[in-house]
Amino acid sequence: MDSQLSHLDDSGHARMVDVGSKDVTDRWAVAEGFVRISQPLEDAIRENALAKGDLFSVARLAGIQAAKRTAELIPLCHPLGLDHVGVDAALHPGRVELRASVRCRGRTGVEMEALTAVAVAALTVIDMGKAIDPEMVIQGVRVIEKRGGRRGDFHAAPRSDPK
Repeated sequence: MDSQLSHLDDSGHARMVDVGSKDVTDRWAVAEGFVRISQPLEDAIRENALAKGDLFSVARLAGIQAAKRTAELIPLCHPLGLDHVGVDAALHPGRVELRASVRCRGRTGVEMEALTAVAVAALTVIDMGKAIDPEMVIQGVRVIEKRGGRRGDFHAAPRSDPK
């Protein structure tokens, strides 16, 4: 692996990487994260009793929209024509778990798009539940899998925090 930081120019200034000479390949990434929630909020989500509506539908849509706008939010990300964005949200005891998968054919990976989808979906959970639980915490946002590109496939180690 090249030890030079690709996002820095010869003077050490941040720059956007030129990916024009890279091969177009299938790129795929999956990210996960979760929001710790209180029992009253868990109950309200389970009963679909939030004032702002169905938390799962809104969080999924927010994550999809965010993935498509990643290059507008992260300064050095390339705009990508995404072929697919999927966001899943699930309720577990004490948390809402979020997972995003992103796919495209391109010259650069989609890890940031998957992470952005999870992060914005998590922020949406907080927005929708803050009236019931103002102490929610976003945790564990990370890439868990990626395919494609020069560095090859990546699979994260299982997370060590309790589910």
